[in-house]
Amino acid sequence: MRPVLLAAITLSSALVWGAAPAAPPAPAASPVSSLSLPPPKAGHPRALVVVLADNAGAETTDYVIPYGVLKESGVADVLGVATHPGPVKLMLSMTVDADETTSQFEAQHPEGADLVIVPYIVDAKNPAVIAFLKSQYGKGATVMSICAGAYSLAEAGLLDGKQATSHWSRLKNLTHRYRQVRWVRDRRYVQDGRVISTAGVTASIPASLALVEAMGGRPTAEAEAVRLGVGDWSARHRTADFTVTRGDFAQGLSNLLAFWSHERVETPVREGFDEMALALRSDAWGNTLKTKVVITGTNGPVRSRHGLVLNPDAPPRPGAYVMPEHAGGGATQLNLALSDMAQRYGAGTARLAALGLEYPRP
Repeated sequence: MRPVLLAAITLSSALVWGAAPAAPPAPAASPVSSLSLPPPKAGHPRALVVVLADNAGAETTDYVIPYGVLKESGVADVLGVATHPGPVKLMLSMTVDADETTSQFEAQHPEGADLVIVPYIVDAKNPAVIAFLKSQYGKGATVMSICAGAYSLAEAGLLDGKQATSHWSRLKNLTHRYRQVRWVRDRRYVQDGRVISTAGVTASIPASLALVEAMGGRPTAEAEAVRLGVGDWSARHRTADFTVTRGDFAQGLSNLLAFWSHERVETPVREGFDEMALALRSDAWGNTLKTKVVITGTNGPVRSRHGLVLNPDAPPRPGAYVMPEHAGGGATQLNLALSDMAQRYGAGTARLAALGLEYPRP
């Protein structure tokens, strides 16, 4: 899916559905700043975590951040698992290779995973996704949705009678479609038994750190937070801070219609690249409604520092704008990316990107 189209859908969804009803939010089912997980299953020296994707489309940051954070922290064995063999399309122009397919995973691990993480999957009703989720949950796995990955959990029936949350622009639609779920506002993540859900896209950062804390303890989470450039990973959040104003609508419409000003924004990758920083930067630039993000490389697949295999889109194009790359962890680079695009396109466009990512800018 082209970045402009994805951003247009995000903006259109916000305009059509708006924020969730203004009723008082239900209390979260777990403490505001923590998650709890059962110990790893017998035979697992540490938690076995699956980050699930459908080959046809999953959200980039939703997939990459939990994968990278859990791998970097060393608290779990992490596998990227796809519904079918072949490349996995992560929205906003990233294409990666999964470690295994769902059928391979179930054959090799009949006892099941300890934790299954579900990003936003374009086809939330994909039978292969639903079957895998039901199977893993039935074997005792904890299941966690990131952002609009809540649609997949709801379709599988795993949220029935439970509290859950999702991207701010999807809450009203979710409330109408899945009335048996108690949808929660004002939380970056919510736990109800063996089901965890998060708010939009960048809530994957605090939620992943909360997972690290649950698996490896507070000092391990603090060390990982420092590497990412994050000071707080509590569930504190204000959903009302995210809403499309008249100015946002005008800015988005202007960006979409001014097609002559759209540009290709390249981000080069090399062996050992930081997959988390790349995902956050690419998602941010892709949500401007002005850009096509292109991952560039020249020598075939490239492996990230934590083992994610990425297939570049194209070789570099002379004269193309290259996305600035900064020092520091993923969250630090996201802040700087938003500042870069504000300088290039204006503050209104940077605000659109932050809205799409449900990111509370410092």
